[in-house]
Amino acid sequence: MLPVRQTKRVFYSAGVFTLARKRRRCVSSSISPAPETNTGPNLLDSIPDDLVVSILCKLASTSRCPADFISVSMTCKRLNTLATCPYVLSRLSRKAIAIKAQNWSESAHRFLKRSADAGSLEACYTLGMIRFYCLQNRGNGASLMAKAAINSHAPALYSLAVIQFNGSGGSKNDKDLRAGVALCARAAFLGHVDALRELGHCLQDGYGVPRNVSEGRRFLVQANARELAAVLSSGIEACSWLTLSQPQTHGCPLLSDFGCNVPAPETHPANRFLADWFALRGGDSPGDGLRLCSHGGCGRPEIRKHEFRRCSVCGVVNYCSRACQALDWKLRHKMDCAPAEQGAAGDGEGNVQIEGNVNGDNVPVVPMS
Repeated sequence: MLPVRQTKRVFYSAGVFTLARKRRRCVSSSISPAPETNTGPNLLDSIPDDLVVSILCKLASTSRCPADFISVSMTCKRLNTLATCPYVLSRLSRKAIAIKAQNWSESAHRFLKRSADAGSLEACYTLGMIRFYCLQNRGNGASLMAKAAINSHAPALYSLAVIQFNGSGGSKNDKDLRAGVALCARAAFLGHVDALRELGHCLQDGYGVPRNVSEGRRFLVQANARELAAVLSSGIEACSWLTLSQPQTHGCPLLSDFGCNVPAPETHPANRFLADWFALRGGDSPGDGLRLCSHGGCGRPEIRKHEFRRCSVCGVVNYCSRACQALDWKLRHKMDCAPAEQGAAGDGEGNVQIEGNVNGDNVPVVPMS
């Protein structure tokens, strides 16, 4: 029996040794590095930084949403470093920083702040609007908008003009009509359509500037012409918007988009953020008896009670500016406005009605004090 046991022990030990030797060979082959001929060099590392930064600047200026830019910056460490350099951040477009109100966070705030510090005018304006109206940091928000306005940012110039017209952030006595007209004139010179409308109404009514009806009507025609040209150049099918308005028996037909009902202009991301911000926090009222501008593409809230003016016919809607009133009249309020009972349209500040004409229709202009 003893020799048999020795023979089996030797056989099994030999088998184990043989299997163990094969297992080690397999493990060593699985962890061995792949040949260099199969991997190839990293092409991204061979591209100079200057060329990568130039590509990222083009991406930043043409992004259609923040995800287009952020997803690329998160690809690797090198792209993340180069995408957040000040030169690239200063080229961000308005759509690249179009942060949604429901996604607002401290990291989003830091991103806008970093972009504004890098010199992005769109970031300065957007963050300024958010701080002024949403976060109630009036001084810092106004200074950011002023930084963009100094560098000829037309929306920032117009927003500062609205603040001057309303005395936002202060009392009624803080209104500066002449400063508002000057800011509107500069924004209108840069091609801002809302500023052109506002300036046209100021000239028609002698509001903050000597009255000049013919010049005011010329600015209104020019604003509608630019709005129509923007729609034509956008590539929208003509049949989707080219519908003739009702024949007019009074006024100038050119003051109604040349007889065409054009769609609403694209809302700036900053205004869309304001509208969504207050919609998430109480709907049409920001609280404490304050009101939002009734033009859906504006989003500006009142800073103090009775800051905005109401429609002098129905007394239901209110607007931060003449431009918002004119746009909302064409898009919506023209079909809804109905005379209210006498005395119901007052705005609490003793404003008097100023008759005017908006886009060729006998629409009562909001009272201006």
